[in-house]
Amino acid sequence: MIREKFITVIATVCACFAASTSNAATIPAGTTLAVQTVSSISSQDPMGRSFAAKIDQDVAVKGTVVLKAGTKAFGKIKSSRANPRKSEPLTLELTSISVNGRDVAVKTGSVQPGSPPRTGRQARYGHTAGTLVVSPGTKMQFQLAAPLNL
Repeated sequence: MIREKFITVIATVCACFAASTSNAATIPAGTTLAVQTVSSISSQDPMGRSFAAKIDQDVAVKGTVVLKAGTKAFGKIKSSRANPRKSEPLTLELTSISVNGRDVAVKTGSVQPGSPPRTGRQARYGHTAGTLVVSPGTKMQFQLAAPLNL
């Protein structure tokens, strides 16, 4: 009786492990992830501030969808105009994607969502004018810099 229960438990654990590994996938580096922002982002926000987004289009590997549209994604501000002494363009990168209730770290290239207007003097010295605001619903594309193991 105890032996049968033990065998049943072992069989169940093996089946769960097999099911979880069959769902595992690797998205290759260079794959484009189209996202849509959920939160507002400003060029005046401090570097390192996080923002929320969602995957805008299904991501497929070898014909199988591994990331569905609507999957939560998170990123951070890599550079901004928050520091008046070092005015840089707003630059964003994705940092994680929520898959099956767990956050998976992701490494992407940076994206500059737009450029505020520049005066001639600011262009010469590398400064920008105005505040750029990325409103919720803005679509952007990030490229994976390293493979993403789901």
